[in-house]
Amino acid sequence: MENNFNTRKTIELSGRKITLLGTAHVSRESVLEVEKTIEELRPESVAIELDDNRLQNLKDPDSWKKMDIVKILRKKMGFLMLANIVLASYQKRMGSLQKVKPGEEMLAAVNKCQELSIPTTMADRPVAVTLRRAWAKNSLFGKFRLLTILVLSAFSKEEVTPDEIENLKKKSEMDTMMNSLSDYLPVIKEVLIDERDYYLASKIWESKGNTVLAVLGAGHMAGVEKQLELIASGKDDGSRIEEISKVPPKSFGAKLATWIIPGLIMALIGAGFYFGGVEEGTDLIGNWILWNAALAAVGAIIAGGHVLTVISSALGAPITSLCPLIGIGVVSGLVQAVVKKPSVSDMETLQEDAGSIKGFYRNRILRVFLVFFLSSVGSSIGTFVSGARFVSIFAKLFSIF
Repeated sequence: MENNFNTRKTIELSGRKITLLGTAHVSRESVLEVEKTIEELRPESVAIELDDNRLQNLKDPDSWKKMDIVKILRKKMGFLMLANIVLASYQKRMGSLQKVKPGEEMLAAVNKCQELSIPTTMADRPVAVTLRRAWAKNSLFGKFRLLTILVLSAFSKEEVTPDEIENLKKKSEMDTMMNSLSDYLPVIKEVLIDERDYYLASKIWESKGNTVLAVLGAGHMAGVEKQLELIASGKDDGSRIEEISKVPPKSFGAKLATWIIPGLIMALIGAGFYFGGVEEGTDLIGNWILWNAALAAVGAIIAGGHVLTVISSALGAPITSLCPLIGIGVVSGLVQAVVKKPSVSDMETLQEDAGSIKGFYRNRILRVFLVFFLSSVGSSIGTFVSGARFVSIFAKLFSIF
C-alpha cells in the first residue's frame, strides 16, 4: 500500500513484481520505512542505491582518514575530490539536523537483508565514475558553476525542518528541483540523474527473483520506472550500460587543443621577436610571465598558502600554463601538503570543516585543496589577460605594416 508521499510503488512487468521505495537520504522516517517495507514484503531480492565503495564507506565512517592527498593531486583528481568533500559535508550537515547519517536508510536496508538472509544488489554506478563523467562532459564554465553551487550549498546556514526533509520525497517537489537543474546545468542533470536512472533500472532488472524491492532516492523513481518499462517491453536492451560505466575519453580535437594553444603562444612570442624586434618579443614574454606568476601567487595568498607555496605558484605558473601534462594547482597543492603536512585531527574533522569558510582555512587538508583551486583559477585568469595583451601588441604591429 502506498503512503501519503507516494514513495512506494509496485509495478508488474513480464510476470515480475518490482516495488520501488523512494527515500530522502537524510530522513529518520526513511530509515524506519525501509526496515518496515523489507519486513512486510520479504522480497526474493533487494536492489539498493549504493555502489560497493559507498557501502564500505558507510560501514567504515573513518575511511576519510585513509585518504592520500598527494596521490589524489598527482592523479589530477583535485577538483573531483574537492567537489566530493563539499557534497559530503552538505549531506552530513543536513543529516545532523535530523540526527541521521546520510545514506543511513541504505545501510539499514543492507543490514535488514542480512538479518533476513535476502540477497542484495548494489545497484548504483560508482560515485567516482559519476563525478568524473560529470566533470569530463562539462565545459570549463560548467565546471566552475558546479563547484560554485556545491560550495554555496556547503556554506549555507539555512535550517531545514523535518517536514521539509520529508517533502523531498514528494513527486512535485522533486520534479521542480530536477527541472531547475536541467535548465541551469543540463550536462550535470544528464549524468547525475538520467544516466543513473538508466543504470539503476538495468541493475534492478538484473536482480534475481520474481519479487524485487528497489530502495532508491525519491528523485529517481519516475525515471527508473520508465526505464524498467522499456527494458521489460524489449524496447531497450540495456546496452548503454557499458558506455555510461566509463569516463568518456577526450576527443582528438580536445587533445590536440591542449597542445595547439601552448604551441600557438610560443609561435606568437617568436613572431613578436621576428616582426617587432627584441623589444616587442621581450614585452610578450614579460607579460606572459608577469600575469601568470602574479595571479597564481595571488590565488595562493588568498588561499592562505605557505610562503614557499606562493613562491612555487609564481615560479611554476608561467611554465605549467604552457605544459598540458601538469597544472599549477598540482604543483602548489603538493608544496602546501609537504610544508604544512596534514595531521590526523585534520582527517577527523574534514567533513565538518568543509561546511564553513573558517573550516577551509583551519583544516590543512582543505587548505591544500583551496591552494590547488585558487592558484589554478589565478593562472587561468593570467593566461586570458596575457592573451589579450598579445592581441593588442600584434594589432599594433600589423597596423605598422
